[in-house]
Amino acid sequence: MPPVAVVTDTTANLPTDLVDEHGIVVVPLYVVFGADRTVKESEITDYHAFFEELRGADSLPTTSQPSVGDFIATFEGLLAKDRDVVSIHISAGISGTFDSARQAAEQLEREGKGGERIRVIDSTTTAGGLALLVLAASAAARAGGDLDDVEGRVRRARDELKIWFAVDTLEFLKRGGRIGAASAWIGSTLKVKPILSLESELTPVERVRTSSRAFDRLVDYARQRHESGADGWVVQHIAAEEQAAKLVDQCREVFGCDPAFVGEIGAVLATHVGPGLLGLGSIPSQYLE
Repeated sequence: MPPVAVVTDTTANLPTDLVDEHGIVVVPLYVVFGADRTVKESEITDYHAFFEELRGADSLPTTSQPSVGDFIATFEGLLAKDRDVVSIHISAGISGTFDSARQAAEQLEREGKGGERIRVIDSTTTAGGLALLVLAASAAARAGGDLDDVEGRVRRARDELKIWFAVDTLEFLKRGGRIGAASAWIGSTLKVKPILSLESELTPVERVRTSSRAFDRLVDYARQRHESGADGWVVQHIAAEEQAAKLVDQCREVFGCDPAFVGEIGAVLATHVGPGLLGLGSIPSQYLE
């Protein structure tokens, strides 16, 4: 067992087999359906039923970060096994998850329970970007790295990480208040297909007229990344499995290798973005080795 444990949250949307293979610890966020039902994101696995519920709801559900207590329980269990911890989370610009983890580490340090052996990192991204950073951390930990080694690899990988995603509309983001720097595009949401990134907050990349053009631009971005040597890549989607499979086929030709994984983004981010997202992320593959 590596001396450093890697912790993340469910917005990384890492496939279960990779989580199990690498021994990654995942702390769930929550989806709140009105005043009487709060569900861990990890327990929402039937996305078709989830979107049907969203379509029929009078108002969208909200989402909530893990509590400080959730993180304390997770960290205490790992520290008790004599493991140090690197905890990497969704951008603090769009979620309070990082702050909950940071407060938990600080409380454990104040109480003399080993909090100084925890490094909490704001990924300033989420989804596939966060997942790639978590896999980079896991690779460093499995190679026997200490806290400095693992944290250093994550921060270097973040410097070279890029993610792009195309969405059908900005309407869900607008309703959820997560629009960020893309707010200037609100007036034309019905006329364009936005391509966005996430650099602390949602960042506009470009606007195209059709879904097919958005797809082509994602492939163009893949070519740019391959040319810059960033061949560790992932594809993720929200209720767009067929398009994701096509993007994987195209990108496999571009990169000349298989993706680190392909997956569907979970309920927390889907609540804010809506169905139809198609995304690509990449870092230099050396960080995953």
